[in-house]
Amino acid sequence: MAEEIQKEETVTETPKEETVAKAELPEIKPGDTVKVYQKIKEVKDKKTKERLQVFEGLVLAKKHGKGITATITVRKIIDGIGVEKIFPIHLSSIEKIEIVRSTKVRRSKLYYLRTAKGRKARLQTVESKEKEGE
Repeated sequence: MAEEIQKEETVTETPKEETVAKAELPEIKPGDTVKVYQKIKEVKDKKTKERLQVFEGLVLAKKHGKGITATITVRKIIDGIGVEKIFPIHLSSIEKIEIVRSTKVRRSKLYYLRTAKGRKARLQTVESKEKEGE
């Protein structure tokens, strides 16, 4: 009986996939305007070409903490149409994430900005400590 239990335990233990967490990530918060540099592979005439694509927008939400499954939702307005992308922050195709500007917010999820227009959609910019020292 004890041998059967040991066999079951060894069967249920599966080797975990090795995922690499990025160490040099900035502290991203909702309300930050960020630039996400993502590697894109293009295939044309059996030739692969790799380039960087930049997506700049406002962080609406940060989910799943700081672990390997952490994601950020970034919103950008293109020709009057709102476009949102959800980026896993530890994704291997993301080259880097750069914070352009930080704003003061009192919510952890800024989903109300999807429908807000004009003055209600404005966020107050926070002066960073690094820029004050220059």
